[in-house]
Parts: sequence; structure tokens; C-alpha cells
Amino acid sequence: MTVSGVFAPLSSTRVLASVTRWLVGALLAPGTRKVTAVLRVLGKSAETHVQNDPRVLNRAPWSSLAASCRLLGRLRDVCVPEGHVVIGIDGTIERRRAERISATGIARAPVRSSPAHFVKAREWRWVCLMVLARIPWVDRVWALP
Repeated sequence: MTVSGVFAPLSSTRVLASVTRWLVGALLAPGTRKVTAVLRVLGKSAETHVQNDPRVLNRAPWSSLAASCRLLGRLRDVCVPEGHVVIGIDGTIERRRAERISATGIARAPVRSSPAHFVKAREWRWVCLMVLARIPWVDRVWALP
């Protein structure tokens, strides 16, 4: 089953085609995965209505929970066909200054603070879950997000 076939029931055919193009472009784009690099790889950097393609990421109705459940099932089937699934958890802090983001928290900034001076920083906590799978041709465990 293809990657787009796994996520096909979650969206319409038009949205799925756009997401598949963006996924291929992100995989082929060298260096950073910026929108302009993806457009350049896809050959769409000279088009006039190119702004409509990235909108599928934030305007199309889709469920990130349903997509992540399908991705986990596919990773389990391919990378851990037998045995127990081992999941790793990693917490990452992202600093944000925008006032419009309501999900930020305020915490002590350890690098900028000292015992005598307390510095607060607005932050966003990301929790990443990864399937820990042994890849046979590498002979080590990889974390697959």
C-alpha cells in the first residue's frame, strides 16, 4: 500500500492529490524544507496562483489524530511486524513571542537566569512520540516519528 493510500479515507481526492504532491516535494527538496524549496522542486515556482497549494495544510478539514493513528499502524506493520512496539517520548521547548498563541506557558529560562536574577520565557511544549524500530540494513534502532 502506498503512503497516499494509507491516508486516502481521511480526505477528498483533490486534497489527497495536493498533499501527496507536497509530501513528494518535501522529500526531494534539498536542505531546509521551506515552501519555496518544495515549489522549486515541483516546478511550480513560476506559477501565478501558487499560493493555493500550501493552503491545504491549514484550511482543508482533516484530523491529525486520525492521521497519526493510521501512520502508527503503518509503521507498526512495516517496521515491527512481530513482537512488542516500543515507543519513545521526547519533549521539546519552542520559544514563541506572538501574543495570538494562547497555548504557551511561562517558565524559567535556565540559560538566561542566574541564582540572583529570574528570567521568564514564553514557551510552547511539543511532545513527540516515536516508534523505536530496529532497521535491519543499519543494525541499530531508529526513532520513527
